[in-house]
Amino acid sequence: MTGTRGPEGPPVAGRLFIGGEWVEPDGGQYAITDPANGETVGSAPEASRAQVYEAVSAARDAFGPWSRTRPEERARILDTAAGIIQRDAAESAELARRESGATTGTARAMQVGVAAARFRRYARGALEPVEQPLPPQLTPAGPMGGGGLLGALAVRRPVGVVTCITSYNNPWANPAGKIAPALAMGNTVVVKPAPQDPLSVFRLAAALAEAGVPPGVVNVVTGSSPEAGEAAVEAPGVDMVSFTGSTAVGRRIAEVCGRGMKRQLMELGGKGAALVFDDADLGAAVAGIGTTFSFYSGQICTAPTRVLAQRGVYERITGMLAAYAAKLPVGDPADPATVVGPLISAAHRDRVESYVELGRKEGARLVTGGERPTGGALDRGCYTAPTLLADCTSGMRVVREEIFGPVVVVLPFDTEEEGIALASDSDYGLIDYVWSGDPARAFRVAGLLRSGGVGVNTVARHMEAPFGGFRMSGVGRDVGSYALHAYSEIQSLVWPGR
Repeated sequence: MTGTRGPEGPPVAGRLFIGGEWVEPDGGQYAITDPANGETVGSAPEASRAQVYEAVSAARDAFGPWSRTRPEERARILDTAAGIIQRDAAESAELARRESGATTGTARAMQVGVAAARFRRYARGALEPVEQPLPPQLTPAGPMGGGGLLGALAVRRPVGVVTCITSYNNPWANPAGKIAPALAMGNTVVVKPAPQDPLSVFRLAAALAEAGVPPGVVNVVTGSSPEAGEAAVEAPGVDMVSFTGSTAVGRRIAEVCGRGMKRQLMELGGKGAALVFDDADLGAAVAGIGTTFSFYSGQICTAPTRVLAQRGVYERITGMLAAYAAKLPVGDPADPATVVGPLISAAHRDRVESYVELGRKEGARLVTGGERPTGGALDRGCYTAPTLLADCTSGMRVVREEIFGPVVVVLPFDTEEEGIALASDSDYGLIDYVWSGDPARAFRVAGLLRSGGVGVNTVARHMEAPFGGFRMSGVGRDVGSYALHAYSEIQSLVWPGR
């Protein structure tokens, strides 16, 4: 392994981070482009399969010492890393904006800011108790010996080496949400970022190294093709895979993990239903649903993309959503006035546009959007207008499949039972939403929805509440203390009483 020592400070451009060293990639580099204008942001390294295996080996060697590190020391390092991230927040947010297309405000607050907050949270998490005492149990005498009183503890232990495969829509908060709890529990990690925007993750690794993370505890490998990710999943030294991304890729990862009996944490696709009842505060509902048009340009799995509107408010909310979408400024994410920035790539923009055209062919009514914004810098970027499709039916592909862009579909329903049935008619089950002026009905309906979370009259997230999905939306839960549980194994300790 040819490496350049010097992990403190900024990452060495175009190099992998393996075993505490910046390593020249076997496959050269590939360009990272700004989706707002097509300009080159920087170069990312192309790791070979052998280099990914080296990263796993480095993590395996570091696991024993790191897992035995005192929780207070792990907490100190994570807290120090949070301070370094905050110190360099302006420069990091600029990089995140350029490689992901997020607006400046989003890059600062929801990407870099959330990443720092997650390292602070899991610095505290490293100090949470890992033992749960169990009630004593009286056992009668039998063939195995005399009876007596048994004591027991359930103790959470680190899993081992964790491969973290992260999503492109948030190159700071998503990796931080995996790395921080994994390290807090005493695991070591190999991080494989999304190929579109990996440069932020190298900055994150450099912050951790500066904070004092020992060599091999955190490793970062990248590649523009699936090869690096596949190697990071199948490597024999990997004990667990934590993945955020599409359901299709998640299925393939699950197959490999199944063969090796590897632990999985999967946060996959979503097609969130937003049930809006006749008695709802329509202004609040529109403001919440409208985040699909603007937040990450709809590239977010928790978005309320399926609006199920009760017949009495169907036309009103359709009109209000159209007006909301039409007034959102689309443009350069560096411009403070911009609300809707570009999609991550031209290929993804084409995919989103193809879904809009498919919806029209399926019989949906295009209420607003559907066109590609043009003029000036918009011609060089990967932009698409916020789009609303109405008069949809549950069998349409635009209703059933995750589009992952600023596209909302609207379906009418009459009775509460029909609304619940429509919401449940989905392969996904990540987060659904209910808007109603009747709290009893809202919570009753929420309890009948088959999804990992339900927002009642809000799209806000509670950052200690468990996060994950039913059905094709994933396996397992994280966030808050639930993430510490996700990155740990349970060991039982049993002993005779006196």
